[in-house]
Amino acid sequence: MEQIKILLLLLLAGFTADAQSFLRATALTCEQQSQPMGLSTARPELRWRLRDSLINQQQTAFEILVADNIQLLSKGEGNYWKTKVTTGKNGVMYSGKPLRPHQQYYWKVLVYDKNGNAGSWSEPSSFYTAYLEDSTWKASWIDDGKPLPAIDSLYYAEDRMPVLRNVFTPKGAIKSAHLYVASPGYYIAELNNQRVGDHWLDPGFSTFAKQVYYTVYDVGAQLKKGKNELRLSLGNGWWNPAPFRLFGRWDLRDYQQHGRPCVKAELHITYRDGTTAVIASGPDWQAAAGPVVHNNVYLGETHDARLPTDQWKPVAVAKGPSGELTPQSYPPVKIGEVLHPTRVWRVAGDTFMVDMGRNFAGVARIKVKGPRSTRVKMRFGEDLFSDGRLNVMTTAATQIKKGGIPAGAGAPETAWQEDQYVLSGKGTEVWAPSFTFHGYRYVEITGWPGTPRKEDIEGLRLHAALPQNGSFSCSNDLFNRIHEAVQWTFLSNVFSVQSDCPGREKMGYGADIVVTAPSYLYNYDMSGFYKKAVQDFANEQRPLGGITEIAPFTGIADRGYGDDSGPLGWQLAFPFLQDQLFEFYGDTSLLVKHFAALKRQISFLESKAEQHLFYWDISDHEALDTKPEAFSASLFYLHHVRLAAKFAKLIGNAEQQERFEKLAASIQLAIVGRYYVQGTGRFDNATQTAQAMALWYGISPEPEKSLQVLQQELERHHWHVATGIFGTWMLFDVLRQYNKVDWAYRVANQQDFPGWGYMFSKGATTLWETWAFSETVHSRNHPMFGSIEEWFYRSLAGINAIEPGFRKVRIAPQFPDGLEWVKASYDAVNGRIRSEWKKTHNTVELLVEVPPGTTGTVCLPVPETAAVTVNGAPFTGGNYQDGCRQYAIGSGISRIQASW
Repeated sequence: MEQIKILLLLLLAGFTADAQSFLRATALTCEQQSQPMGLSTARPELRWRLRDSLINQQQTAFEILVADNIQLLSKGEGNYWKTKVTTGKNGVMYSGKPLRPHQQYYWKVLVYDKNGNAGSWSEPSSFYTAYLEDSTWKASWIDDGKPLPAIDSLYYAEDRMPVLRNVFTPKGAIKSAHLYVASPGYYIAELNNQRVGDHWLDPGFSTFAKQVYYTVYDVGAQLKKGKNELRLSLGNGWWNPAPFRLFGRWDLRDYQQHGRPCVKAELHITYRDGTTAVIASGPDWQAAAGPVVHNNVYLGETHDARLPTDQWKPVAVAKGPSGELTPQSYPPVKIGEVLHPTRVWRVAGDTFMVDMGRNFAGVARIKVKGPRSTRVKMRFGEDLFSDGRLNVMTTAATQIKKGGIPAGAGAPETAWQEDQYVLSGKGTEVWAPSFTFHGYRYVEITGWPGTPRKEDIEGLRLHAALPQNGSFSCSNDLFNRIHEAVQWTFLSNVFSVQSDCPGREKMGYGADIVVTAPSYLYNYDMSGFYKKAVQDFANEQRPLGGITEIAPFTGIADRGYGDDSGPLGWQLAFPFLQDQLFEFYGDTSLLVKHFAALKRQISFLESKAEQHLFYWDISDHEALDTKPEAFSASLFYLHHVRLAAKFAKLIGNAEQQERFEKLAASIQLAIVGRYYVQGTGRFDNATQTAQAMALWYGISPEPEKSLQVLQQELERHHWHVATGIFGTWMLFDVLRQYNKVDWAYRVANQQDFPGWGYMFSKGATTLWETWAFSETVHSRNHPMFGSIEEWFYRSLAGINAIEPGFRKVRIAPQFPDGLEWVKASYDAVNGRIRSEWKKTHNTVELLVEVPPGTTGTVCLPVPETAAVTVNGAPFTGGNYQDGCRQYAIGSGISRIQASW
């Protein structure tokens, strides 16, 4: 303890002018969202981060004001909640007057530092309540009254999408107005010919029989005196898919509730005199056929601008989906960036090719002028063939290709991505599709009137608007390229579900989520997005208790265990995401909410196990060595049960904790007995994957021998990866745990096959599904090998959590030979954590920043005899253990230098 005090005094000596700053709350969130629109809970959680440059600072208390009027708040009044000085951390459940639905609230917070001194009030934030727990919608589901096609082939015929409208006149001066839109399929809302909001592809994909999302928009500024027109243009989305047989086997319509595009909408108006009105969708609305004549999430969209939307008729009251209406609390899809072509050239005749410069997910926006009825076609692909033709094969929907797998009656022979636009002939026309998205780099254009120019085409990069929580850079150019490719790959695969690829499949595969979740969480705020993912898997839990391979479920259940359950490594997403949300954010709410479902899942797995073992699984997808299928399946089973025991302990269920701990011990004993070769360190087939898995799960009776076998396997592959989806993730984490950073660096830094450098040598700008170059089969925009990003943050930068929510941290950077410097940061619950170091032959300089309220340990891997200074002052304290000088630190910025 005395050494800690000495270190803190030395740290304080490094600060002068900044030491007078006050502790202040920043980044205010409500239900882990910034200024959310549409809360459905009457007791939301209010959180904030902390900012102060003083060393060892922490919050001891807070005050909160909540008002329904921003003017009241600015005067220091909270007519809904005004707390006293309250002892606590930087988060609290709302406990003021009962919140009313359909109301905007404003709040701010004042925090007190470690000495009991008040800082300054935060900037105000806000939240808007929608329907609360006991509220009921007034609107009805409505559609255009058209029946679904009678036979499968007709789903591929032209079908003008409905446009629904209501014309209304406000009864007085408007104070505020909010539009609520619920729809199982995609939609575009317009008010007085102006698009509402900046979202794309609302709503998210869900299990429509159980849950349908709605969005709330602030539209007060778009209303006017006199007549107003509200229009809702509907698309199919995932609600009305074609009877397209995925991989020639599964028709999505057999696994999800579906129907004609429909909508439920309400416009809530508050007048200046305090009265309110609700304009709700119902039989008084009108419907007309719109200009979108074809749309499909895989195959693309066709828009015929010649077709007027003017034949209005009464709408039909629809049955609609049966799922519970839930406000969208995860980040919506937005335009993240507008890309411009690097090159446009003529291929032959009226066929042109456009290179957007890199692979990404989104749509193309065109600006075109030409004769009426001119049809511009755009096909999309990730690459070109050697003869210059567009390669559509790696993004052909679920491998539907001519001469291969058929998708059913009326389906295209090759399911490429294609958009079409038919010109109206009225001047310059600007268009982008509204109800689809693609994975692509290249666009093949045919039918363009004249020659397209670079300025005529834009690439709209679409993705969930995830707040950026992390940053990483280093002196290794390859690693920086990997990090950049990870960003582009990850964001290409977040369209309400974390997908495997944005072109070919677009589905939420469990294993792809598991291995990349820590990397996503270091880079982005995934709290809302992953809560939805957990709920997606919970919604799809099978009657017998198993969890599906994919959520929302599309029928795919490879190597599962009956009842449409998925393989064990893919089922793992359900408990694993709950665990990661707890570890990164300290959130136990999901553990409580889903514990009964997890118990059902474990009971199902117990019923399928043979003497605590399993014998099949997809296992280490895309590994180069033979996959340890049965071994990995049993380890995934063990992982499930260990998490169940952990959750039981966290929620205070001692009986279930004991049950699961005993079961986990029995499973581990069975695995070791079946797969361990005594005295050798070898597990199963002793591949990189098998050894990494054994060490990662901590089951080896002789871990040093198992590590030696892993080293032999790395040497056998000339220090290249031979692992797949799980093995790669676990390999790098094992090497971090065992302080083998030079091994990991050597493997990650390879420039030839197999490795990340090889991908870039072949022109990759996003990560591939396979280590080998795949011309016509595998995805070129696949997140799973982005799991190395976790190693960048945890090993090279050394940012590790000791306690959930990073409230206590361990900064333990590892210094491989060949790497000169690293800079990284992570925005945790309390605030920013930063680790920056640079190294010469015998000197290391390390800068560590820890936010107020956070403490931790710095572990510096330097010789025991190294001379250490902290903020310029000599320091001889701390412990030396496992090759590291260890120091306890408080919050603030620490500049540590070691030389030897």
